[in-house]
Amino acid sequence: MSEFGELNAREAGKYVDNFCAYLVAERGRSSLTAASYASDLKQWLSFCEDNGCPAFPPALSDVSAFRRLMEEDGKARSTQQRHVATMRSWIHFMEMEETKDCDIRLPELPGKTVKEPRILNEAEVNRLLNVCGGDKPLAVRDRAILEIGYGCGLRVSEICGLKTLNLDFESKLVRARGKGDKDRMVPFLGATAASVRRYLDFARPKLAKNANTGGAREARVFLSFSGRALSRQDVWRVIKKRGREAGIAESRLYPHILRHCFATHLLSRGMDIRTLQEMLGHSSILTTQVYSHFDQEMRTVYDQFHPRA
Repeated sequence: MSEFGELNAREAGKYVDNFCAYLVAERGRSSLTAASYASDLKQWLSFCEDNGCPAFPPALSDVSAFRRLMEEDGKARSTQQRHVATMRSWIHFMEMEETKDCDIRLPELPGKTVKEPRILNEAEVNRLLNVCGGDKPLAVRDRAILEIGYGCGLRVSEICGLKTLNLDFESKLVRARGKGDKDRMVPFLGATAASVRRYLDFARPKLAKNANTGGAREARVFLSFSGRALSRQDVWRVIKKRGREAGIAESRLYPHILRHCFATHLLSRGMDIRTLQEMLGHSSILTTQVYSHFDQEMRTVYDQFHPRA
């Protein structure tokens, strides 16, 4: 039994910051991951406050009602799974740090629906890139963002976190910091490097002129109109905006669309899956294999329907 009994949403909320500090200091999670956990927990606390139920320890029936609400709001199964996984980690923390000899039942993780990634074909990607024409700073920036997402297979968070010192034009490599703050080197050349070079030389100084971020080598690469570092939401807005201009339905776009196109197009052109795994920064080959399944299905459909197959 908890030494402080049941906690309502307001009382439980006092422990969220301690939980985030624990994730960073003792579990080695990034500050972005800790912020994501905090956001998930605040949604749970808001649900408990609205429904007058205790936030800790969570009753399994309340967790089920929380999941039903997420389903009604159209949240994906993967999002539901992430929220419940966050709650399980939080419960472990509270048991370890704040309670005595208690045995709290953990909510079960909902099954995750395995979905093959939707992708754009190469012509559609080219359309997406080509709508970023002209010399206006934001157009040059957006072209560079789309080029490095597709040309290097970076996650949106990796694009946002990219610093100028991570770009090595001489060695033709970019250092990407992925999940768990793990670094990997990805080839950085051709049209991708040229587009980013143009942005750094001509557009970024104009965006940085009103912010104290212009000259330092450790500065973030991609900036907003006001000179601040871009957030993940900013990059997603760029993808949606340029997608509309390219005539691509918004239902076919999502934040990691360029990363998925990068992986699938490389496989279709013959790259081996182990090399692709390293370039994507996947810890398990099983994560990468979803692209091979999709690529095989794409080739089968092509062989079946294309008049010149």
